[in-house]
Amino acid sequence: MGEFYAADARFKDPFNEVHGVPAIQQVFSHMFESLHGPRFVVSHRIVDGTQCFLVWEFRFRFKRFDTTTEQVVRGGSHLVLTEDGLIKDHRDYWDAAEELYEKLPVVGSLMRWLKQRANT
Repeated sequence: MGEFYAADARFKDPFNEVHGVPAIQQVFSHMFESLHGPRFVVSHRIVDGTQCFLVWEFRFRFKRFDTTTEQVVRGGSHLVLTEDGLIKDHRDYWDAAEELYEKLPVVGSLMRWLKQRANT
């Protein structure tokens, strides 16, 4: 990870906010331990100097719940780079309620019900 991230880099997503390469590596390690076949498919990128934004689909299968159905979470990443091209700030944007919670067995039913109630 040190070849991609600056030593004091920050990573933030809907569940985590960590600083430093070891902590960022732990977030990614946990993802690989918790999910089957996690991977990001980048469809678009915008680059402007030392910043870029990636539009992606995160594809995986749960190790619990429905282990056969591939799940897809759509989101984006804003990356700020150092002058030598290392990531110093990585912020992921995605809707945890729509993209994840609605797909869970018990929580999903509640989330879909709440969404319907809010739309009526």
